[in-house]
Amino acid sequence: MDYQLRLATVADEPVLRDLIARSIRELGADDYSPAQIEAALLGAFGVDTQLIRDQTYFVIEAASGEIVGCGGWSRRKTLFGSDTREVRDDSWLDPVKDAARIRAFFIDSRHARRGLGRMLLDRCEAEAARAGFTEFALMATLPGKRLYEVCGYVGDESIEHPLPGGLHITFVPMTKRRAQ
Repeated sequence: MDYQLRLATVADEPVLRDLIARSIRELGADDYSPAQIEAALLGAFGVDTQLIRDQTYFVIEAASGEIVGCGGWSRRKTLFGSDTREVRDDSWLDPVKDAARIRAFFIDSRHARRGLGRMLLDRCEAEAARAGFTEFALMATLPGKRLYEVCGYVGDESIEHPLPGGLHITFVPMTKRRAQ
């Protein structure tokens, strides 16, 4: 199947909200409970419109024009989360001393394991490198961790991120230095 990668636009937001929810519900079901997923969709997962406005968020379209993947990078300090996440720091990172943030990767389960995550990651790393970053950081979901490890990311100890309703979800902070 033929896929095209392009910058996300504000007009894509409703489709992205649906894609993100569908992706984590289907691809995250082996790693997280339904209650964790639904609670995480209230802030930890979702659309971050700042990435769209910064023109650092991408979508992948199938030949039909359907959006089947999304992901991006950021030069801002916020590491993960949607517009509704309470803890955000939209101040700028310094490419000399800070790692660019790899953010919000979600793939439609019908298009999973076809190299789309790697396509997004390659584009994000290349764009961040052009902006002067030599290191990348992300907060991996458990299903996403497998992709990032294959692509050279190294994980720290997992963390338990608090969610609404007294729940927690496991994430793994990961980093990668750009090959010189």
